[in-house]
Amino acid sequence: MTTNNEQAVHTSLDQDGILTITFDMPGRSANVLNDDLSDGFTAAIAEIESNNEVKGAILTSAKKDFLVGADLDKVFAIEKPEEAMALADGFKAMLRRIELSGKPVVAALNGSALGGGYELALACHYRIALSEPRVQVGLPEAKLGLLPGGGGTQRLPRMIGIQKALPLLLEGKSLRPDKALSSKLVDELADNKDELLSKAKAWCLANPSAKQPWDVKGFRFPGGDSKHPAVAQLWAIAPSMTNAKTQDNFPVVVDIMSCVFEGGLVDFDTALSAESRYFAHAVTSQTAKNMISTFWYQLNALNKGASRPEGIPQTTVKKLGVLGAGMMGAGIAYVAAKVGIPVVLKDVSQESADKGKDYSAKIMDKKVSRGHATAAKKEELPALITPTADAADLAGCDLVIEAVFEDRSLKAKVTQEAEAVMDQAGVFASNTSTLPITGLSKASARPDNFVGLHFFSPVDKMPLVEIIRGEKSSPAAIAKAFDFVLQIKKTPIVVNDGRGFFTSRVFTSYIAEGGLLLQEGQHPRRIDMAAIKAGMPVGPLTVLDEVSLSTPLTIIEQNQKDLGDAYEAIGVEDMLVKMVRELDRAGKKDQKGFYDYDAQGGKKLWPGLAEHFPLAEQISEQDLEDRLLFSQVIESVKAFEEGIVTNVADTNIGSIFALGFAPQHGGVLQFINAYGMKSFVARAEELATQYGKRFTPPALLIKMADANETFV
Repeated sequence: MTTNNEQAVHTSLDQDGILTITFDMPGRSANVLNDDLSDGFTAAIAEIESNNEVKGAILTSAKKDFLVGADLDKVFAIEKPEEAMALADGFKAMLRRIELSGKPVVAALNGSALGGGYELALACHYRIALSEPRVQVGLPEAKLGLLPGGGGTQRLPRMIGIQKALPLLLEGKSLRPDKALSSKLVDELADNKDELLSKAKAWCLANPSAKQPWDVKGFRFPGGDSKHPAVAQLWAIAPSMTNAKTQDNFPVVVDIMSCVFEGGLVDFDTALSAESRYFAHAVTSQTAKNMISTFWYQLNALNKGASRPEGIPQTTVKKLGVLGAGMMGAGIAYVAAKVGIPVVLKDVSQESADKGKDYSAKIMDKKVSRGHATAAKKEELPALITPTADAADLAGCDLVIEAVFEDRSLKAKVTQEAEAVMDQAGVFASNTSTLPITGLSKASARPDNFVGLHFFSPVDKMPLVEIIRGEKSSPAAIAKAFDFVLQIKKTPIVVNDGRGFFTSRVFTSYIAEGGLLLQEGQHPRRIDMAAIKAGMPVGPLTVLDEVSLSTPLTIIEQNQKDLGDAYEAIGVEDMLVKMVRELDRAGKKDQKGFYDYDAQGGKKLWPGLAEHFPLAEQISEQDLEDRLLFSQVIESVKAFEEGIVTNVADTNIGSIFALGFAPQHGGVLQFINAYGMKSFVARAEELATQYGKRFTPPALLIKMADANETFV
C-alpha cells in the first residue's frame, strides 16, 4: 500500500491493477476540497497516469460522506476575479487529467457528493452511489449565490441534456440516490460499501479504454446543443420565466444560464474557460458574500449550538405532550413523530384529537404516493401519536408544548392541567406568537421550567423555531428547548422576552408598512409587487389576507388592553377595523380581503379598495421597496438594541427563515453591512423626513456609523 499525502489521501493498488484512492482528511468530519486534499489527489492522479501497473482507479471516502464541496473559507476570502479564475482553472485542470488519463476511473459514492464533490464525480467515467436515504447528490452552489466552478455547468448538460440540467443548476437541487439514478446523475446503485467497491472494480475491468462522451469524436448533446430548435425555444422563454421568480435579485442565475448557453455553442475545453469567468463574477458578487456569510457561517454556528446556554449536558425528549390538535399542534406532533418521539396529542374532545392525528396520516399518504416514504414508515409514524382528551395521558412527558388559542386564561388553564401530571422535572413551553412568556409563566408552578417555543405555519415546512427566554426561564430549560428543536431537525434561535418577541414584532412592521402605503393612496398592486421585486416572497397585503386580517386586529386589541395609555399606535388600527368589522373582509379564509378569491384558487384585487382607499400621487418604485425593507430592518435593530435578540446570527437567520426577508441580502443586519452603515443611516434619515419618524435610525446605528463598525 502506498500513501499520497497521508493527511488527506490514501492509495492502494490491488493485484488486478485497480488503484483505490480514498479521501480521509484528519481532524474533519467531512472531506472538503482544500489544498491538503488537492495536493494528495494530484499525486494520486500522477500515479494513474505514470504507473503502467494501474489499469483503472476507484475514488471513494473513509468518511461518512464522499466529498461535500469546496473549502468555503477559501472561496469566501476571494476578493479579486483573477483569484477566482485561477482557483477554478486549477481544479478543472486536475479533473481533465482524470478524464484524459486513458484509464477507467469510477466514483464510488459511499455518501453525499455535493458541489465540487459531485463535479469530481462527473469527471469520472462512471458513478455508483450507495443506496441510502441520507445520501445526496447534486450541485447546490446557487443556494449560496455561487455557480459550479469545476465544470459542473458543462458536464451535467452534456451528460443529461440542457433542458434537464438547467433546473438542477439554477435551483441548486440535491437528489437522493433513487432520484439521482432515474435522473441519470449516477449510473448505478449499491446496497452496501462492499458491493459499491465490487461494482466499481468490475466496471473498471470491463471498460479498460473508457472515455467521457464529450471526448469522443462526433459527440452530441442529449436533446441538442444551444442551437438545436427545441433548446433554442427554451432559451427564448427561460430568462423571462426565471426573472419572474427571482426579480433579478440573484445575479448568479444569469451567470448559470450564460454558462450553459455559451457552453452549448463551443467545444468542451473552451466551455470550461467560459465557466471560469462566470464563476469569478459570482464569487466576487456582494450577493454571494451576503449568502455565504449567513447561510453557511451563521446558520452552521446556530445549528452547532452558538445560542445554547453553555455547560449544560445535552438532552433528548423522550415523550412529548402537545396541547391543542389544531393545525399548529398537529404539525408539531408530526415533526416530533417523524424523528421517532412518542407524542401525546391532547384536545378538548377525542374527536378533535383524532382529527389532529389524521393530519400526520395525510402527510404520509402524500409522501408514499410520491415515493418519498415507504408503506412501513406510513404506519410507523402515526402510531407514535396518541390522540386523547384526557390530561392523565400526559404523565411522563418531559416536554409539553401548548398550542391553544391566544387567550391568557385558556393558556393558564392548560398549563396547570399539564403540570399536575407531566414529569416534574420536565419543561413546559408555550407556542404563543405574541404574548410575553414572563406573564404566561405566572400560571406555572415551575416558572424556571417555562419557556416559549414559537413555531411557524406550516410546521412541517418551516425550518425555524424561535425559543423565548422568560425572566425566570432557567438556562437548563432553554438548553432543553434548544436540544429539542435540533432533535426535530429545525434551526433554533434564542431571544429574550418582550411583546411580539423578535419575529412577530418585525413581521408586524412589514404588514403595517403595507397597510400605511395603502392608506396613503398607493396602488395596492404596486405595494405587493414592490415587495416581491425587493426580494420578499409575498407582498404585505397578500400576507395579511393569508393570515387573516382579524389576527393582527386581535393582537392589537390585546396589546391596547394590556398596555393602556402606554400603547403606541402603529397607524393601521382603523384600517383593520374597517376591513374586518365594517366591510366584513377578513381575508382569504372568507374568500374576501384586499383580494377576491375564487374556488379554483385564483385571486384578483377587490374593486372596492378604490372607493375606501382612493389613489393619490404615486411615490417612486425605489421608495416603495425601501420603505418595505427598511421598516423591517430598523425594527430589527431596535430589537437588537433592546436585547430582545442578542447576536447577529439569530437576527439574520430569524429574519429570513421566519419572515422571508429578502434572502439575497443575507438577513436584516447583513443588509445594513452590505448597504454601508453610514449610507444606511443617511437613507433612513431621508425616509424619516419624508414618511415618518418610524424610519429614524436607532442610536445604536448612529454610534456604529460614527465608529465605522459593522454587525459581526
